[in-house]
Amino acid sequence: MNSQELLIADENLVTRKQMAELFSDAGYQVTAPASVAGALSGILKKTVKVVLLSMRFDERLATEVIPLLKQCNRNLTIILVAGEIPLALLRKARHEGIFYHALKPERPGDEEELRQAVKCAFEKANKHLPADVPPAA
Repeated sequence: MNSQELLIADENLVTRKQMAELFSDAGYQVTAPASVAGALSGILKKTVKVVLLSMRFDERLATEVIPLLKQCNRNLTIILVAGEIPLALLRKARHEGIFYHALKPERPGDEEELRQAVKCAFEKANKHLPADVPPAA
């Protein structure tokens, strides 16, 4: 099985913990740093393949963070997790290279869209493994 390391970049500590628990219970290796610097560190190691990014993280808009993440790893798959956001910001996030925009779960049971998006993101990421790197066991 290929590496399933997921990074959760959300400004809200409670949300980070809830998502970390949700995806840890689902079998993913989860990292949930509290800062952009912590996120970049994990991404530079090239072990993180998928990022769940909230609209704000470490006092920065997602549209500011996405280019930084992509500079560290251009193959990174980013899922923007946000409720209602202005269309201009969503367009900019898409232009910067997000994989998907998932609605932020509001109530228990609302996580299915996010689960499916993460599953698809890992399927995409694992298809793009370099030829000389065998999948992790």
